[in-house]
Amino acid sequence: MKDNKKPTLWELYLTKEIGIEFKACLYFFALLFFYCVYRIINGIYDASILHMTELIFTCYIIGYIQVYLLWNFDEADKLGAKEVFGMVLCTIVYTFLSFLFNWFDKNILVSLLFGAYILLSYFCVYLIYKYKRIIDDKKLNEDLELFKTQHKKSE
Repeated sequence: MKDNKKPTLWELYLTKEIGIEFKACLYFFALLFFYCVYRIINGIYDASILHMTELIFTCYIIGYIQVYLLWNFDEADKLGAKEVFGMVLCTIVYTFLSFLFNWFDKNILVSLLFGAYILLSYFCVYLIYKYKRIIDDKKLNEDLELFKTQHKKSE
């Protein structure tokens, strides 16, 4: 790896890809949880492999859309109009696909509840990223102060 401080294009690309991988896994788990709860409530104790495949592919595709087309809205510093637009747009896509792929037996009410659940999930993930940045900033500032103190002692 080069010694210069600026990240390479490969490193920037890799960072985005890791973020998409993380998002896909995070959202897949959240959506699979809702799906499994729905199945259990209906007395079904197994999950469709086809539905799970559709869910994970959908999570990856929407993850790419989020990162490359919709400003990575769930990692934004603040929730503005474009971030809310991104959340609502992706929620509509998920909700539509849930109905199209029959994840919830074409039950409109459950599909709408699923959409509300996704919106709540997006908001929670936004808060998680926001507070993680705040904590990381505190840690970095603490490390900087420690470095300054150590640097002054060595002079």
